[in-house]
Amino acid sequence: MAARIAVAIEQAPKRSFALAIDWPGWARSGKDPPAAVRALTDAAVRYAIVARAAGESFPVGELECVVVETNEGGSGTDFGVPSRVTNADRRPTSAAEAERLVRLLAVAWARFETVAEAAPESLHKGPRGGGRDTSKIVAHVIESDWYYAKEIGVRIRQPSPADPGAIAAMRDAMLEVLARQSDGSPLAGRTWTARYAAARIAWHALDHAWEIEDRSEPRAG
Repeated sequence: MAARIAVAIEQAPKRSFALAIDWPGWARSGKDPPAAVRALTDAAVRYAIVARAAGESFPVGELECVVVETNEGGSGTDFGVPSRVTNADRRPTSAAEAERLVRLLAVAWARFETVAEAAPESLHKGPRGGGRDTSKIVAHVIESDWYYAKEIGVRIRQPSPADPGAIAAMRDAMLEVLARQSDGSPLAGRTWTARYAAARIAWHALDHAWEIEDRSEPRAG
């Protein structure tokens, strides 16, 4: 019997996202919802590495993605970022659920770091010759985490990519916020809920980890 995965769809004119609502960071895009769901299931083997490292039992074998809600996306969606807080993201989180969110997010960050450390500096370019090299991607993820920290109420000096202690302190402060029980309200008087924050931040780290993996692979010919 196929394992059922609850999915939220974020749909915009040029791109859609499929997001596994109970698995922070497991979200993929496609030109339309069916393509996004296919990309999500294709990424299951990659996400399983994260889930199991976080101590979670992750489904194996055939998956059945069940769409439980669909939301209208916007320019951010078309740009390639899951940008809508879903109804599922507004669910309260118990202490145990919050602890699970931070475990998965912490492992997503660790996975990104592991992949980046093992990668060559120069990565394959995209079909149009674009794409950052590894150190630029690492700097981008750290800078983005700093902006994400502000979204959840963490005010801290922007860390340098060359200062691992400052990066760890920033991320620990973010995890401390997300580890708290929540009634599902937005954090810090802004728009992100705890569930959305964990999912968005983990997605960003994993999206770039998987990009680095793909662009590090030897090319035939």
